[in-house]
Amino acid sequence: MRSIWNGAISFGLVSIPVKLMNATENHSISFRQIHTADGGRIRYRKVCELDEQEVTSAETGKAFEDADGTVVPVTDEDLASLPLPTARTIEIEGFVPASAIDPLQLDSAYYLSANGVPAAKPYALLREALKRSGKVAVAKYALRGRERLGMLRVVDDVIAMHGLLWPDEIRAPEDIAPDSGVTIRDAELDLADALMNTLGEADLDTLHDDYREAVEELVAAKAAGEPVEAEADEGDGGGQVIDLRAALESSVRAAEESHGEGGGAGGGMAEVHAIESGRSAGTTKTGTASKRPASKRAAPKKEAAGEHTSPGEAPAKKATAKRATAKRAPGKKPAAKKTTAKKATAKRTTAGKSAAEKTSARKTATKDAAATKQSPASRRRTSA
Repeated sequence: MRSIWNGAISFGLVSIPVKLMNATENHSISFRQIHTADGGRIRYRKVCELDEQEVTSAETGKAFEDADGTVVPVTDEDLASLPLPTARTIEIEGFVPASAIDPLQLDSAYYLSANGVPAAKPYALLREALKRSGKVAVAKYALRGRERLGMLRVVDDVIAMHGLLWPDEIRAPEDIAPDSGVTIRDAELDLADALMNTLGEADLDTLHDDYREAVEELVAAKAAGEPVEAEADEGDGGGQVIDLRAALESSVRAAEESHGEGGGAGGGMAEVHAIESGRSAGTTKTGTASKRPASKRAAPKKEAAGEHTSPGEAPAKKATAKRATAKRAPGKKPAAKKTTAKKATAKRTTAGKSAAEKTSARKTATKDAAATKQSPASRRRTSA
């Protein structure tokens, strides 16, 4: 790398000779202005407004224009005579935690390298001191004719310096935040968190400038005389009033699909099944519905018990019978055994009734025969 500034770091009474090099480079594509009629390049010339004559760089000087339009010439000798301790020195003012530096203040970035063999040890001393403290150094330095504020930190095994804007160069964000009446619900925050978790961490090494690549392809195609096809405009989605919650849910689903988590663990939507109450409805101990057909699950217990219900039986009687069966206490005889016992009892009762009826009929016939033999008077008394 080519150095753009040579000087020293002032660390108390320790002086560390260093060279300053740009840590970044600009990859933006630059264009030239041309005359569209013939393709000729447009150039700018320095012309004096008073005599309209072109002037050279040797005839060009500096001046300060006051608010009322007054021009005050300032020469290089005038600036060189000003006391500027940081003209060739990076003066460390103190040390602060890195979090104390507002990212809004960050400006250009530079690398500092030790300038010569004697500078290696004090350079390494400052580097290791910054590493162990976990802090950054705040310094002042002069570059390109003005004093600047800088921050020194360690990047790998190199001391890097970031140019900082002065605190009074940072604008306050007045009247920029939305109205305070905006309400954010917990459900919306949960969806936003889910979207952040699904998108995951950004891999900065994989990010690149798609627009610059498209411009390079366009220039190459035009240089080769190939036709250039315009891509379809997807349109601007800005300014539309949308349902924030629905948009978040759609974003989570789209992020899951793009990250291949649609069918993964925790990536899909859980299925909800209705659970019927009662073991008789076919539920197992774990609450999972039985896979048997409904006709088999609903086999009536009355048929197993030997009971038959006529088609005309009232629904209320059926419900009463079901409740009575459900309330049966544990330890009693099963329904089939009880029904068999009832049938046997009914048969005995019917047989007993038949014998009693026959005996009663015989007694009645004997009484009638005796009454026939009685005298009319006796029949009258009997009748009375």
